[in-house]
Amino acid sequence: MSTDTPRTVSPAFLKSIVRDGGEFALLDVREEGVHARGHPLFAVPVPLSRLEFLLSRIVPRRSTRIVVCDDAEGLAERAAVELARFGYTDVAVLAGGVPAWRTAGFELFIGTNVPSKIFGEHVEHVYGTPSITATELKAMLDRDDDVVILDSRPWDEYRVQNIPGGISLPGAELAYRARDAIPSPNTFVVVNCAGRTRSIVGAQTLINAGIPNRVAALRNGTMGWHLAGFKLERGADRRAPAASTATRQAAPAAAQRAAERFGVRVVGADTLAVWRAEIEERSLYLLDVRSPEEYEAGHPAGSISAPGGQLVQATDHYVGTRNARLVLIDDVGVRAVFVASWMLQLGFRDTVVLRDIRMAGPIETGMPPAPVLGLDAARVDAITAAELAALMERGKAVVIDLARSLNYRAGHIPGAWFAIRARLMSSIKKIPRAPLVVLTSEDGRLARLAASEATRLVEAPVRVLDGGTAAWRARDLPLAQDDERMADAPDDVYLRPYHLGENQREDLMRAYLEWEFQLLEQLERDGDLTFASPPRATD
Repeated sequence: MSTDTPRTVSPAFLKSIVRDGGEFALLDVREEGVHARGHPLFAVPVPLSRLEFLLSRIVPRRSTRIVVCDDAEGLAERAAVELARFGYTDVAVLAGGVPAWRTAGFELFIGTNVPSKIFGEHVEHVYGTPSITATELKAMLDRDDDVVILDSRPWDEYRVQNIPGGISLPGAELAYRARDAIPSPNTFVVVNCAGRTRSIVGAQTLINAGIPNRVAALRNGTMGWHLAGFKLERGADRRAPAASTATRQAAPAAAQRAAERFGVRVVGADTLAVWRAEIEERSLYLLDVRSPEEYEAGHPAGSISAPGGQLVQATDHYVGTRNARLVLIDDVGVRAVFVASWMLQLGFRDTVVLRDIRMAGPIETGMPPAPVLGLDAARVDAITAAELAALMERGKAVVIDLARSLNYRAGHIPGAWFAIRARLMSSIKKIPRAPLVVLTSEDGRLARLAASEATRLVEAPVRVLDGGTAAWRARDLPLAQDDERMADAPDDVYLRPYHLGENQREDLMRAYLEWEFQLLEQLERDGDLTFASPPRATD
């Protein structure tokens, strides 16, 4: 491992990078919950604790200009050393971290996926996207009006809670399959999500697609429904029908019309080959915007599953490099074209659609495991679940669980201590000593990566639970759900109000919605993100 002191850049110099139009990646290596308390606009959360799991996917080009930020507590310097070890050649640390950025007078944004959230507010503002309140929709439902509710969130979110009667039709599927889910041209169509962004973009997608129906976004989504005093459904299983034969046959022509209307460039194999040949100079993301199920059934090797609605809603989850090249793929074209139209307006000017998914290369099936940098080189001594259970029964081992706090609370080895890998040096002091220290995580991979760090911090021998907590669970060994042994603050995740299930707090919902409302004003003060003008339709 290199011991060179990482190069630093000032907040002013980072500001110039953001504005020069070239590619860059600003990586926030604090935990996600800390990131959400305040960060520069384009900072992408890549926690040091899980750096090896995220890095090669989020920033694939090793020569990308990278600036790493933290709270000036040393995480960024540690991350820079690791980046160099993994072959990244242009890495700097933000001098003074996020506090210095604030002191320099620059904006800090709270929350996550902020550019996408701002974009939703922008779309409503510039397009004048119609909306309807929860009270208005409830009255329509009570009168049995001709109305259909299309829920634009992923299936797992929809299943947690939804507007009564709502049908699951995630994001990019709206432009492709909505006609098969709408009873008639006279039906009033309402698009909802949990809050605002996906409702607005989803409704405007249908309007841009030219469906004959009246369309509106449900103002404030499921949170608005709850705040109006109405009950949400839980565990619903209504899916929009699969695309009809007529819809599939009409898709290519519809995609061509939409591409022409919205200025989306459709390219062939030659362009993709040129871009692939230039991956040392320009970052390239090959993004499959179809549903996860379609991706698993067969996708081009090397492509990333990025369901279209989520790509627009949470762009920084998929693309860590600003101003990179994006190639969107879709076997019917319509989804990719409409997603590309939004990505272009969002500022990703080098976004194109591949004409035929088969042009992207050989097809493989399944969900490929994400590469984990450094995992193969991790040399650890492992212990089986049965061996660990016997040792714990005799009080001969202490377990440190490095899983996400949500997963730890959902079920952990009884007696295991929760800790965050990046802060293990401080948290391990709170954990009782034992003859043996055993690390675990969800599947054991993170524990393997952390073993060498733990060995330097304790006198006792360190082992890793083979297969992680999943292996313990597979043997039907007991699990606990208490949080009595928290050696660290559970700030590794950022929980939105609608993620709290039965514990939802209305004050947090209102604060979240108010935050979304003020984003455009804050963006104006920041000045670093300019959205492309919406294309003018030429019918």
